[in-house]
Amino acid sequence: MTIASQTRMIDELTQEAATAMAAKQPFKAEALAHKAMLLAHDDGDFKRMTQTIPTLREARLCRLEAALKVGTLMVVDVPFEDDVTIEPGCYLIQPPLVGAHARRLCLLAVSREINAVVLCREPVIRLGLVPFVALGFGATVRTKMKPPADIENPDLEWFEASLEALGEAAAELDPAMNVEKRINALLPRVDAIPEHAGLSQFLEDSCREAARTRADDEDS
Repeated sequence: MTIASQTRMIDELTQEAATAMAAKQPFKAEALAHKAMLLAHDDGDFKRMTQTIPTLREARLCRLEAALKVGTLMVVDVPFEDDVTIEPGCYLIQPPLVGAHARRLCLLAVSREINAVVLCREPVIRLGLVPFVALGFGATVRTKMKPPADIENPDLEWFEASLEALGEAAAELDPAMNVEKRINALLPRVDAIPEHAGLSQFLEDSCREAARTRADDEDS
């Protein structure tokens, strides 16, 4: 595929994603925007990445908002198969299950177009804090939270706060890091915590910075 045809494909996917989002088809929009973003990244086309990320973020926020609107937090601590029944809502994976189970459940839900958000907590540590882990393609993000009032029956507010803390932990990168290396580090972290708007915005801002830097270099 030529560079011109690759660029044309990215633009078409980006437009199709925006059209799907306008038609209230967030899962279709997410899939198209995600593909466009990765193709643009493969090309080192940071400007086009900034054009795909907003739709991707909007689609994922739709999933988060719909899952939270259900108003229940479902705790999963027993193994499950790929044919498991998944209802819309928020899921907390906890021991003896691990981060890989959360990743699996999340991907299953997306593949079925079910509005579900999945987090994974690990065993409470000696200090009384609750570790969380999120797995992406090539990244592992960890953070610790104060326990909820009832660890056996955690509430949705604590779940939301844990999601926010994971996103903030994922964004903790060396400020001196080269912007293109920062983008490479952020991509799998966004994959690990796709519903975190701030992390997605950080990626978009970094892509805009990289595009601007490249344009300045070409002009000099």
